Amino acid sequence: MKSLSLFFIIFPMLIFSQEDLLNEINTDSIGTQYEIAAFKGLKIVNFESTKLVGKKDFTFIVSHRFGSIENGIDTFFGLDDAVTRLNFVFGISDGLNIGFSRSSFQKIYETSLKYRILRQEENGFPFTIVGFNALLINTSLDKDNLPQLEFKHRLGYTAQLLISRKINTNLSLELAPTFFHDNYVAVDEQDNSQFALGFGGRYKLGKRWSFNIDYGWHLNRASSSPFKNPLSIGLDLETGGHVFQMHFTNAQPMNTNGFLGQGTGDWTDGTIYFGFNLSRTF
Repeated sequence: MKSLSLFFIIFPMLIFSQEDLLNEINTDSIGTQYEIAAFKGLKIVNFESTKLVGKKDFTFIVSHRFGSIENGIDTFFGLDDAVTRLNFVFGISDGLNIGFSRSSFQKIYETSLKYRILRQEENGFPFTIVGFNALLINTSLDKDNLPQLEFKHRLGYTAQLLISRKINTNLSLELAPTFFHDNYVAVDEQDNSQFALGFGGRYKLGKRWSFNIDYGWHLNRASSSPFKNPLSIGLDLETGGHVFQMHFTNAQPMNTNGFLGQGTGDWTDGTIYFGFNLSRTF
């Protein structure tokens, strides 16, 4: 009888203890749920996306822009005037990347940091916010043409805030307020410090395909400047360990300062460049 009484005393305690333990397990296992895969490539087309390389992952990106297709077979639709950029990105952590690149356009070397500030949550915070900063060196400037040239004139800087939202399974959008500064600018009336607002998006077409588009609105371009705002459209193809991005754009440079500040193409007159980004993660 004493054993039965003891059972009825202890049993409720065991039940409540078990419920408390289950509640803790459920809470820990659910936690905060984040939206993932807003973008599959590190870039939308020209603009950086909010995707980062994972911790201790190493990604190698080859970017290629042919010359303008307007000259047709004379330049083999731009093949003769191609520009190439090699970019190496390493994930210091899941939220911090460091990059180094070299572009044949103006023989530019660039180092960059990309870091996550906030993540979009399911039924919570509505955006992913990522910062991007870069320092570039233009090694093509020639002292014979610019007698007053100093090393500082070769430098340029970029600061971007990338704000994306995965609207649904198929659609993701991004806004990219951008500041960039070149210590040397080719247009006398152009301010060295320049501002732009980037817009971009990705629409999933199938399991491996997506349609991508981005546009950069330069906010303080000099009225005498020959350069144009960059508009780019393309397709992403996921194939195993890499993403292959094919696109058309009116900006041949691939560094942020270049495609925002020095893009010469114009969709209305056919000066359009075909290109691709091919990334491989190791």
